[in-house]
Amino acid sequence: MLSVWFMVMTAGSAACAARLPDFAHIVRENRAAVVNISSTQVMKGVVPGFGFGAPEGPGGPGGPGVPSNPLFHGLPHDKQANPQQFVTKSLGSGFIIASDGYILTCAHVIDHATQVIVKLADNQDYVAHVVGLDTKSDVALLKIPATHLATVHIGHVSRLQVGDWVLAIGAPFGFENSATSGIVSAIGRNLPGSDYVPFIQTDVPINPGNSGGPLFNTRGQVIGINSQIYSRTGGFMGLSFAIPINLALRISHDLKTNGHVQWGWLGVTIQDVTRKLAASFDLPKPYGALVSEVLPGSPAAHSRLQAGDVIVRYDGHPITRSSELPPLVGFSPIGTTAHLEVIRNGHPQTLSVVVGALPETLPVSYTRPSHKPRHNASLGLALRDLTVHERRELGVSRGVFVDGVSQGPGEKAGIAPGDVILSLAGHPVASVSAFMTILAHVPSQHPVPVLIHRDGSSVFLALTK
Repeated sequence: MLSVWFMVMTAGSAACAARLPDFAHIVRENRAAVVNISSTQVMKGVVPGFGFGAPEGPGGPGGPGVPSNPLFHGLPHDKQANPQQFVTKSLGSGFIIASDGYILTCAHVIDHATQVIVKLADNQDYVAHVVGLDTKSDVALLKIPATHLATVHIGHVSRLQVGDWVLAIGAPFGFENSATSGIVSAIGRNLPGSDYVPFIQTDVPINPGNSGGPLFNTRGQVIGINSQIYSRTGGFMGLSFAIPINLALRISHDLKTNGHVQWGWLGVTIQDVTRKLAASFDLPKPYGALVSEVLPGSPAAHSRLQAGDVIVRYDGHPITRSSELPPLVGFSPIGTTAHLEVIRNGHPQTLSVVVGALPETLPVSYTRPSHKPRHNASLGLALRDLTVHERRELGVSRGVFVDGVSQGPGEKAGIAPGDVILSLAGHPVASVSAFMTILAHVPSQHPVPVLIHRDGSSVFLALTK
């Protein structure tokens, strides 16, 4: 009986092992194409904090372009400093995509670097030339003076599925050619501050030094660049994020050809459609990208697109969540005409917008006005009219200022002191008196959209009277 049980267990273990991927040959065949990267920055100012996850420069952990949310971390970190001048040494990884020395890595690994050193698997090192970097996508392209180098094989992200096994090779904490594995947890994940990148989420153990390294599928093909982790401590907590390789290669082509990346731009502020907002806009379910603001002078401003439109399709691509729209717009060629399907007042429409170039900076101004408010007890809001000067300062053409919020429907909707209410139930609000008139015709116990201006941008909320 014991021998039968042992045979069953052995057969079960063998069957289980047969289902697990064999990563040994992937590591063996690709270790020569994975490189270690060290960069040095000399900066003046206040000495930065020590420890993984401390700010590494303007824009948040990991440098400019990396999310400023403290729970998202760029991966390299190794600092030394003094009160007047501090030296930042970043450790990261990369991989060779062309035998004549072109290397992909993360922008935050080498951003602001005074020197970048690339070390190959055979311990040969080179001073690298930074061909270009793009902080919005966190992709950088390097070139070293070498030829006949081993290269990685490129895979297809379109074939990637949640649950697929993946492998990372890099130098966590400087331990060269370390391999870790896991599965794909999600595809097309949007992160704070990285609107144009649909990240691949995995549970592959990633730590400082892995950043910029390759993420392989079980066929030994690179399908991503390891970029960030989500962490409350600065260390790995089971949530890692990689830049899709197809996006990274498009970025690297632009960097090699032009030295920079030109992103497409519509000039709208968008948000997700919540359950309450869907009800307020008479949508059957929450979906699409809700336009909360059309920026003056933008490509969208020269089209028929307007605030309150829900974009449900962009050039034939369905939009389920608002995060799906920016990558599609970003990679649209400048000057081409994009066709948008929108829902306006419950009815579908097709609009056209000529894609523009994303400007370097978008002007934002916000000054808190201060005049005597009028109270609305039913909503719990203290409102007042805006002066001509305040409208000019805020960059709005209409609206009423929310001077105070007490317990009531307004507070439940998310309206806060300092907001400017621009429209209610689809009707523009020019004054407090106009607001009261519109409110009197709003049905009770049914959510209606209220458009507010807050901190230089606009957003829709669902208000139930």
